[in-house]
Amino acid sequence: MDSIQRVTAPTVDVLRVLLDSPGPAWGLQIIKKTERLPGTVYPILERLERQGWIRSSWEDSTRQGPRRRLYEFTADGQSAARETCLAFDAKTRTTTVTDTGRLATS
Repeated sequence: MDSIQRVTAPTVDVLRVLLDSPGPAWGLQIIKKTERLPGTVYPILERLERQGWIRSSWEDSTRQGPRRRLYEFTADGQSAARETCLAFDAKTRTTTVTDTGRLATS
């Protein structure tokens, strides 16, 4: 499993949605929960899969509409995602300071 070279807020958003999902999540679900554009989310998912953090499969469903591509963590990917989110939060807390010297609340 490769490490993420550059951790961005959109990447962390995608990781959090996958971590909070009780099972596999599909692309549109991730897009809606992150409020990120498809052109941002899908490249992140592709990169995470290429690096071995997640795996994808096509839904076996009889529901109407197109099949969904489902994304879920690998065992190592889930651990790495948790660590990445914690490190990102810690870095954001120490570097996001307003003009008053207080941490930003957004």
